[in-house]
Amino acid sequence: MKALVVFYSKTGLTKEVAVHISEELNCDIEEIFDVKSRKGILGYIRSVIESAFKKMPEIKKTEINPEEYDVVIMGTPVWAENMASPIRTYLFNNNEKMDKVAFFCTMLGSGNKRAFLEMERVSESEPLACLALTSKEIKQEKHIKKVKEFINKIKKNYKKS
Repeated sequence: MKALVVFYSKTGLTKEVAVHISEELNCDIEEIFDVKSRKGILGYIRSVIESAFKKMPEIKKTEINPEEYDVVIMGTPVWAENMASPIRTYLFNNNEKMDKVAFFCTMLGSGNKRAFLEMERVSESEPLACLALTSKEIKQEKHIKKVKEFINKIKKNYKKS
């Protein structure tokens, strides 16, 4: 199984999990970057509005073609109980290039179910596995076991398909 981890991270937490997953799977990784800044209060407000209203902001061109992978593992922070808007743009632009997907998210406390449903809708793919982690779990390193379980579920469900 050839896997790719694609993620967006504003604060670094989602990136930390993405790197951990890619290291565990020994696979390629690609970070999505905004064209416009999300710094400060205006960046925060823009992020919430874009997520709540399901906007698709412009993102920088990505380097890796997801068509070359068996599984694309998508990572997003949860904003206003939705996926981050740059992930929405990536999924929309690449949904026909991804055969199998898996999703993970980082969040303060809730919103993962709605975010995963939206990711599934936009990607037009049912995920092999989903992983939701709170920022507290990540900071306390309680996510390590959950990441291993997530990877095992991806591998198991990939073999079934």
